[in-house]
Amino acid sequence: MNTPLSAGNARVKLARKLSRRSERSERRLFLADGPKAVEGALGVTGCVTEVFATLAATEQHADLLALAETAGVAWTLVEDRALASLSDSVSPAGVVAVCHHLDRPLAHLLDRRPALVSICADVRDPGNAGNVVRTTDAAGGDAVVLAGSSVDPYNAKAVRASVGSLFHLPLAIEPDPAAAVRAAQGAGLVVLAADGAGEIDLFDADELLAGPTAWLFGNEAWGLPAELADLADHRVRIPLLGGAESLNLATAAAVCLYASARARR
Repeated sequence: MNTPLSAGNARVKLARKLSRRSERSERRLFLADGPKAVEGALGVTGCVTEVFATLAATEQHADLLALAETAGVAWTLVEDRALASLSDSVSPAGVVAVCHHLDRPLAHLLDRRPALVSICADVRDPGNAGNVVRTTDAAGGDAVVLAGSSVDPYNAKAVRASVGSLFHLPLAIEPDPAAAVRAAQGAGLVVLAADGAGEIDLFDADELLAGPTAWLFGNEAWGLPAELADLADHRVRIPLLGGAESLNLATAAAVCLYASARARR
C-alpha cells in the first residue's frame, strides 16, 4: 500500500475546506463521514470522487474498499491526524468520502409524481434536517424539500443524522418556501401544515392522509409563519394527550409521516 498522506498534504487540505458551507456550495462537493455514510455514497453511481481512510479502518472495512474498487473510486490512505482533520466527530470512524451534491431541481422531483413529500421551511438544526430525511425515507416517502433559510443538507451533522438516507431519497433545495408549497399543490399534492393550532386533528385525518400529500414543517423555535401556514390546504394538529406543551420537530415529523404511511396502507 502507498504511504499514508499527512494532514499537510494538498489533497487532504483541499478536502478539509469542505467543512465550510461556502466551499461546499461553490464546488458542489461535501464530506460523508463514517462507514454508514460512505457505504450509502458508494451505492450512488458517480457520487464519490475519493475515499480517505486510515490503515486500521481499511483493514476493518474491507467491504467498503471492495465497493470503492468496483466503482472505480480512489481509496487513499491517510494518517490518523489527517483523517481527524476531515471529521467533526469526537471519535472519528476512520473513513471519509468526498461526494458530489445530490439535490435536484424541485420541478424534477415533482415531475416524478411523488405521493408523500416533506417540505421543511426554515429548519435550522442539522440534526433535525437529517432526521426528517431519515424518517421520510423510513415512512416510504418520495422526497424532501429544504426551503427558505433551512440548514445546508450537506452539513456534516445533517449528513450523519440522515444515516445514509440522504444518498437514496430525492432532495431539492428551494429558496422560497411559498414557491415550494405552490409547486407541490400544482403537482397534485395536498399540502398539510403541521401546526399545533390546526383545525384538523391528526387522529381524524386518515381519509385526507390516504391521498398524495406534502407535509409542511416549520422552524424549531417559532413553527410556521401564519402567511405560509395559510397557503397550505389544511392545518393539522397532533393531539397532546398528557401535560406536554409540544413535541420537538423531529418527533412531530415522525408522528405525521407515519400517520400518512399507515393511512396509505
